[in-house]
Amino acid sequence: MGTDDSNPETYDWIAAELEDALDEDFELELSEPALSLELRKIYKRKHPDTLDRTTYFKSLLALQAELIKLQDWVQHTGEKIAVVFEGRDSAGKGGVIKRITQRLNPRVCRVVALNKPSERERTQWYFQRYVPHLPSGGEIVLFDRSWYNRSGVERVMGFASPEQVEQFFQDVPEFERMLVRSGIRLIKYWFSITDEEQQLRFLMRIHDPLKQWKLSPMDLQSRVRWEDYTKAKEDTFNRTNITEAPWFVVEANDKKRARLNCIRHLLDQIPYEDVPQERITLPERVFDPDYERSDLPRELYVPKYY
Repeated sequence: MGTDDSNPETYDWIAAELEDALDEDFELELSEPALSLELRKIYKRKHPDTLDRTTYFKSLLALQAELIKLQDWVQHTGEKIAVVFEGRDSAGKGGVIKRITQRLNPRVCRVVALNKPSERERTQWYFQRYVPHLPSGGEIVLFDRSWYNRSGVERVMGFASPEQVEQFFQDVPEFERMLVRSGIRLIKYWFSITDEEQQLRFLMRIHDPLKQWKLSPMDLQSRVRWEDYTKAKEDTFNRTNITEAPWFVVEANDKKRARLNCIRHLLDQIPYEDVPQERITLPERVFDPDYERSDLPRELYVPKYY
């Protein structure tokens, strides 16, 4: 991956974006008044070596600039990229997906996060409901969880029978080889956190009303069944880590480093290049001297609360 750090215009752009991003980060901190102060102290004690805010944002913005180059290359070449994000609940999958998509065109880079299967979908070929969401030419698709639900939550919670899980393990390597043969670049990430880290993140969510929506009964069960999920993960790695689509493990106890490491690694997996860009010029506005703008009724306007 190449970043033109010597270009002064790049530094100016990063400085401006950094200011906006820092404001956003402060806003997020201020929006958590109900979060237990003691829990925050514990969390900071557990992560004494995390990146400082300025270093983190400078690195993130440089990587996001490269993601835009990747996006332009994907559009230009018609490439198809699918990225699978898996891991335990609260491992940070959503956080990295948000930072990847933050500055990209949603028509090019989209997120797929499917709900539990409907009654009709339960009668279909297992992979059928994922196929319509696969990327077409010029698209990047990020799967926030994927077909690996079958070897993870469905297996652990008993939603799939042992026979269905075994059939999945037999089918998924060939399914993924088919995707790769069709021209899709398939990249798979597993976000790994410790037992202690997951417990701490769950406690923070419980005590923060703005994040309680992230906790479901299934998430809470994942604490009870930690060892069952560990066994399921080990089996998944052993049986689906194929040459055409290997697993990559992201050590995710440190959220900031996990995001940066994952994005950098993703960029390194794809041989993107700078593509020709048309020079954009702003056209002159056309004025009609005979046109008079009519005033809209005041009730159409949103009140100025602030």
